[in-house]
Amino acid sequence: MDITNRKGDKIVYSAWPFKEAAQIVKHRKFSEDRPVLFETGFGPSGLPHIGTFAEVARTTWVQNAFEELTGSKTRLMTFSDDMDGLRKVPLNFPNEVMLTEHLGRPLCTIPDPFGESNSFSSYMNEKLKKFLDTYQFNYEFRSSSTSYRSGDFDEGLSILLEKVQEVRSIVAPTLGEEKRETWSPFLPICPACGSVYATRVTHYFPNRGEIGFICDGIVGDVAGCGEQGEISVFSGKAKVGWKMDWALRWYTYEVDYEMYGKDLIESAKLSGRIVRLMGKHPPLGMNYELFLDEDGKKISKSVGKGLTVDSWVEYAPIESLLFYIFQNPRRARRLYWDVVPKCVDDYLEALRNYPSIESEKLPEQAIWHIFGQGRSMPAYGAKVNFSMVGNLISALGADSAELLMDYLNRYDEKSGDYPFVIKSLIEKGMNYYRDFILPNKRYRVPTASEVEMLRQLMSELEEINLLEEEKLQSIPFEVARNNNADPKLFFQMFYEIVLGQERGPRFGSFVKMIGLEKTQQMINSRMK
Repeated sequence: MDITNRKGDKIVYSAWPFKEAAQIVKHRKFSEDRPVLFETGFGPSGLPHIGTFAEVARTTWVQNAFEELTGSKTRLMTFSDDMDGLRKVPLNFPNEVMLTEHLGRPLCTIPDPFGESNSFSSYMNEKLKKFLDTYQFNYEFRSSSTSYRSGDFDEGLSILLEKVQEVRSIVAPTLGEEKRETWSPFLPICPACGSVYATRVTHYFPNRGEIGFICDGIVGDVAGCGEQGEISVFSGKAKVGWKMDWALRWYTYEVDYEMYGKDLIESAKLSGRIVRLMGKHPPLGMNYELFLDEDGKKISKSVGKGLTVDSWVEYAPIESLLFYIFQNPRRARRLYWDVVPKCVDDYLEALRNYPSIESEKLPEQAIWHIFGQGRSMPAYGAKVNFSMVGNLISALGADSAELLMDYLNRYDEKSGDYPFVIKSLIEKGMNYYRDFILPNKRYRVPTASEVEMLRQLMSELEEINLLEEEKLQSIPFEVARNNNADPKLFFQMFYEIVLGQERGPRFGSFVKMIGLEKTQQMINSRMK
C-alpha cells in the first residue's frame, strides 16, 4: 500500500489493517467534527466465544491503523442485540426447563439461568465486556433494548414503516416461497405473553406508527397465546428482524466501518441495499473467514463447542491468542486446544525477534499492532517456550513450579531475566498438561527390536560428556541409520514408549533440559 497521510508524508505499509484503513481514507469523507465510527456486533444468545473477540480485535487494529494514517478521531461501538429472541436452549446451560418455557422471548426479558444478573442477555453482555476489558479495548457498549427504548431508532423505524413495501420487495427474492407472503421487517413483541417469534404482522399503519399483529406461531414446543391487536413500533414494543437490524443501526449511528464473517456476505449486501433505500450509505468493511472447531466446523455458541476467552487465558497468555487472530483473517483456520502450544511459541518467537527488526518495518509486525503500535511492547529474550515447558512437565510429572523453574534456569540462564513470563508459562503449562496431556498419556510396550534400539541409544548417551544440543540431536539419527530404521519412525517410537504420547519435543533440547541422568532413568523404566 502506498498512500499519503494528512501531514503529506508518503506511507508504504502492506499489513492488512493498513490496507483496510486506506479504503476508508479513499472512500469516506470525514472531519474532526465527527469521529469515524467503527462497529462490531454481538448476539448474546450464548457465551461470547473467540470469534466475537477476534472481530473486536481486528476492528480495533483497523481503527488504530486509520488513526496512524490520518490523525483523525475515531470511536468503536460494540453493539449487542439483546432484543433478539431465544430460538433454542444452548447446550450445557443450567435451568434448561426454565429456559425452554421462555423460548421465543427477547433475551433481555428472560431470567438469567446462572442466577448472577437480572436477565439472560445481561449475563452475556457482562461476559462480553469482561473479556474485552481483559485486553483493555477502548469501546462504547450499546444494546438494542437501550436503543429502542431511548428513541434512538425512532427515525429509522418510521422510514422502514413508510417504505415497508419497498423493503419487502428487496427481501422477498431471498426468501423461500412459503415465507414471501407473510414476511415482515417488523417483529412485534406480544404484550400478553412476551414472545417476539410467535407473532406475525397483519397490517401496517405508517401514519400512526403502528402495526397489526397476531400471536399464533410456535417456537420449539411453545405456542403463541393467540393475542391480537395493534401495537406501536416505537419504545421497544417491536423490533426489526435480522438484516433489518444491521440497516437500522447503520442508518441511526452512521457507521463507517464494520467487518463480518464470510457466512454473512449476502446478508451484508442486502442490508446495504436497505440502508441506501433509507437514504444513507452502508459502512465499508472486510469479510473474514471463520474459525473452525475440533471437527472442522464453524465455531458455534449454541452447541457449546466454541472456545471462550476466559478458558483460553487459563492455558495461555491472551497475547498469544491475539497474535494468532492477527494472521491471515481471510483464511479459515482450526482453533482448538491442540493449537495452543504453537500459538504461544509463535508469539514468544515474535517477541524475541522484535528488537532486531528495522524501525520502518515494525508496523508490518503483528505484535506491533497488538501492543498499541509497539508502545507497550514487553521484552523477552530467553529460549524457553511453551512447548519446552510442557515437555518438561510431561517428563518430570512435576507439579512444583519451583522445581520446574530450576530446570529451566539450568537450561537457559536468561530465563532468570524474565521471571514473570517464565512463571506464567509454568502455571499455564501445568494447567494445560493436567487437562489435555495427562488424560491422554498411553505408554506403549516396546518390541524386542525396539528395546535393542533403546539400549543402543542409552549406550551412545553414556559416552556424551558435554551437553551440546546439536550433538545430542544427532544421536537418534545415528542409531536409526545403524538399524536401517526410518528416523521419523524412531522418534515416534521414542515418544510413544518413553513419553506416552504421539508427538514430542526435539530430542536434543529435551535431553539438555532434563539432563542425561533423568533421560536415562526414563528410558530404563520403559525397557523393563
